[in-house]
Amino acid sequence: MRVRAPGFVPLRAVPRLAAPEVWMVVRVERLDWAEETYARILADLDRWRAAGNRVAGLQVDFDARTRGLEGYRRFLEGLRRRLPRGYRLSVTGLLDWSAHGDPAALRGLAGTVDEVVIQTYQGRRTIPGYEGYMASLARLPLPYKVGLIEHGEWRAPPALERDPEFRGYVVFLTSR
Repeated sequence: MRVRAPGFVPLRAVPRLAAPEVWMVVRVERLDWAEETYARILADLDRWRAAGNRVAGLQVDFDARTRGLEGYRRFLEGLRRRLPRGYRLSVTGLLDWSAHGDPAALRGLAGTVDEVVIQTYQGRRTIPGYEGYMASLARLPLPYKVGLIEHGEWRAPPALERDPEFRGYVVFLTSR
């Protein structure tokens, strides 16, 4: 089996967006980043801001296994140390984290990231039975948004809007 070397695929152009606030999102397949990868991502953040965008921060889109949260936390701590002041750090998280994640690892994430976007979908479909997982979000000790898939099914649980850590929704768009 041939193992692909770590790499970085940059955007072709820096966006210029009139949105009140934008996040630069990086899709990550592995966590063994070279220093060059960190440097390129941080330089892109600065380029986005220099282009006139109100950049909130960096969001890491990585499918960290629920049982692998401790290792993911360590990676994110290293990223946070490198992230310049003024940029927030966000991550996507699995719906399963709040139900089955190690409480100590979740508390560690709370001290490292500013928010988590909980994905309620897999692929292009809403996860069946997502309602049962939503009740466990009260165990998540950090601010979160609920990630929905475009054209997916969704009914907000009645208590969601009253949760002091709930910060809204992110809709992940699909191409047809």
